[in-house]
Amino acid sequence: MKKVNIGGVPEHFNLAWYLTFKNGEYKEQNINLRWKDYPGGTGDMCKALREKEIDIAVILTEGIIKDIIDGNPSKIVQTFIQTPLIWGIHVANDSPYRTIEDLKGKIAAISRYGSGSHLMAYINAENNKWDLKNDLDFKIVGNLDRAIESLQSGDSDYFLWERFTTKPLVDNGTFRHVGNCPTPWPCFVIAARKDFIESNKTDLKTILSIINKTTSEFKDIPSIDKTISNKYNQKLDDVREWLNITEWSQKPIDKETVIRTQSELFSLNIIPEIVDYRTLTAKL
Repeated sequence: MKKVNIGGVPEHFNLAWYLTFKNGEYKEQNINLRWKDYPGGTGDMCKALREKEIDIAVILTEGIIKDIIDGNPSKIVQTFIQTPLIWGIHVANDSPYRTIEDLKGKIAAISRYGSGSHLMAYINAENNKWDLKNDLDFKIVGNLDRAIESLQSGDSDYFLWERFTTKPLVDNGTFRHVGNCPTPWPCFVIAARKDFIESNKTDLKTILSIINKTTSEFKDIPSIDKTISNKYNQKLDDVREWLNITEWSQKPIDKETVIRTQSELFSLNIIPEIVDYRTLTAKL
């Protein structure tokens, strides 16, 4: 049986993967696909791909594009979530800051440099016409739990994370939600190491075929809203809102998305150049 390692965030976006594991669908195809959670997010997964800890990652579009340009020997093989990610902007519940404008020049907690929480802080700054050199400051915290500690201790002032994941922390008074920052592009892609793609193309196609069948039918699964609510400790109304605005993809990432994402990152000086579509993607 072929062993393959895959990583992703332990969030509701990846429940479809959990369901395919539970059904034993990869083992039926003689593939031992092993999932690893990465609570630290995209920066953590980029490191894991580079160090061959995982073969495949379900990862933020902007993060993996930046890291491939920075030398990560991986390629995007398809889009996973077609719709934008809604990043919530959060402060500690007892914070004096009440609006996004109050956060100008303050310290953003980020999981690591190159992560979504880091890159989207730039997008938020641009949206609000801040000075990117003088109005942004960062503190690396590693993951969501450490972000909670950092905001509550005052070591940092605000934190961007997926809005529905952090909603229970807003509901219980840990965080206060002061605004949103949607990604200007489809949010999640599936990426794999180049050496893995070259030597395991058939297995990779099989894995994608299985997950794509599940995501294409995901919203029609009976009581899927209740399953998500129970598994991820989210209110049913929040889950239904999230399902309503989220669409999965079963297709390769298109050139327009790759160009648009790079153009935005380049304008923010996050990447040094705009590269060819084929540099970032693999055709299976």
